[in-house]
Amino acid sequence: MALIEDKLYKRIKNGVGRAIADFGLIEEGDRIAVAVSGGKDSYTLLHILAELQRRAPIKYDIMAINIDSGYPGFRTDIIVEHLREHGFTHHMEATDHYGIIKEKRRPDSSYCSICARLKRGVLYGLAQRFDCNKLALGHHMDDFVETLLLNQFFVGSLKAMAPRMLADNGHTTVIRPLVYVEEQDIVTFSRQNRFPVVCCCCPVCGAADQQRKRMKELLRHLEQDIPHVKRSLLRALANVQPRHLLDPLLHKVTCADG
Repeated sequence: MALIEDKLYKRIKNGVGRAIADFGLIEEGDRIAVAVSGGKDSYTLLHILAELQRRAPIKYDIMAINIDSGYPGFRTDIIVEHLREHGFTHHMEATDHYGIIKEKRRPDSSYCSICARLKRGVLYGLAQRFDCNKLALGHHMDDFVETLLLNQFFVGSLKAMAPRMLADNGHTTVIRPLVYVEEQDIVTFSRQNRFPVVCCCCPVCGAADQQRKRMKELLRHLEQDIPHVKRSLLRALANVQPRHLLDPLLHKVTCADG
């Protein structure tokens, strides 16, 4: 089934294309592993990258990779059926992350944090196994902005995510092509195209991280008076003024340059 090519489709595709151009996310000869969880974000990313691939002036390959963390009831068959139906090269990796998490997780700690760390390691390994030099993740504009606020409010650090960065393994470049795409657009796009979204089936599936939920609520309230607040915060990440920050290391660099 072809994607619905309306104004929303064009806006998302153009946003991804602009991010690729701005940050050099995709280059000639790249082989890109796209992490597909079965959620709206990763489905959207995979399909849009495939659409751009057909019309791109350069050649690159994409393949979908999925990690089954072992949570009872996780419907990998639904994801596989969708990937096959649309002709995507794919690999499904079964793990016992659920067993590891049950054994290692502290009673008061988050399922999501330890699960994400375990998945990240496997994703890097799969990218190398399948000779993929890049790993594409489905983080969108809201994720970037919320992470910026979370780090400011709860960690005391001025940082968010990078649209392109070399992974800790020193081999895989992580890219986030949805950086300019808002979550609500992805929600609508996913529903319009009837992507078969599946729950990861972890014990807290559907329960948003409380701190991140507070950031979402804060942004929702701010948008009532400042409609473009998320885009403004995202632009701030690309418009850093070191002279006006408090990090002593930055001031040493500024003084040395002066």
